[in-house]
Amino acid sequence: MEEEKNNRRNFLKFGFLAAGFTAAGVGLSKISSSEEDSGEKVKVLTADGKLAEVDKSKVKTAESSTSESIKIREGVPGKKFVMVVDLARCKDARKCVEGCQKMHNFLPPIEWLKCKEMKDSEKTGKYWFPQMCYQCDNPPCVKVCPVGATFKRGDGIVGIDNERCIGCKFCMAACPYSSRNFNYGRPEQIAYSKKHPMRSCHLIDPNMVGTVSKCDFCPDFGAQGKLPSCVSSCPNGVLYYGDENEDVVSNGESVVRLSELLVDRAAYRQFETLGTQPRVYYLPPDNRIFPFKEDPVEHNQTESGK
Repeated sequence: MEEEKNNRRNFLKFGFLAAGFTAAGVGLSKISSSEEDSGEKVKVLTADGKLAEVDKSKVKTAESSTSESIKIREGVPGKKFVMVVDLARCKDARKCVEGCQKMHNFLPPIEWLKCKEMKDSEKTGKYWFPQMCYQCDNPPCVKVCPVGATFKRGDGIVGIDNERCIGCKFCMAACPYSSRNFNYGRPEQIAYSKKHPMRSCHLIDPNMVGTVSKCDFCPDFGAQGKLPSCVSSCPNGVLYYGDENEDVVSNGESVVRLSELLVDRAAYRQFETLGTQPRVYYLPPDNRIFPFKEDPVEHNQTESGK
């Protein structure tokens, strides 16, 4: 494992990484000086973010993925994970955020699940809007990753192979929902991760310094018929999680038909016109259970994380 990590980092020493959007379609690669020129040029991205042209014979692809990496890319057979958010139930209790952080060993201010204050227009009221990675069926983040570290699984989840990620942040720039975080290597986060063993919900260690992380939909929990911590931690039943193939979702309190819930409550997906096809649906904040109330703490998790 340590050798694989070193190999991943060694690509940076060559100063060149093939861009995922090149005409030649070259993936993760490094430059070699031992081959004779073929006369055919390909575009690559340099380590300082500039495009350059090199002879195709000089570009060598990376080693194959490990068996573990290949396994996590396949997904859970027969499953198609989905989530529904009932905005009428949310009061910004933030238990979902805390549950996610605890499950994935993250300290504030890192949040894979964010609860945002929303207001549709000047004359409408405010409401709380939980947002996580939408696991898009047409994910722009996958298309721009130059090394194949971000990928789409058969069970609907968009995963990240942190051992393959080079930290270029292309995926962060491409995501229209700002759902990704970069692991800068805060000393307190590293120390905390070492003291707390990983829960069985990860694809690959998301705490790896210099890589990108995001909500992973806790696929191992879903495969076992369990609810992610964000769902089970919510005291108001805001989040529903389940399998689209079975047409069933649950918020821990009740089990409902996904298709009926989406139709009866006029569900929608954020930025539908972008064509990203998110796997997270929202139920409008009609007949809200809780009146909107400003957070008295004003989300001071950011301050405590300094």
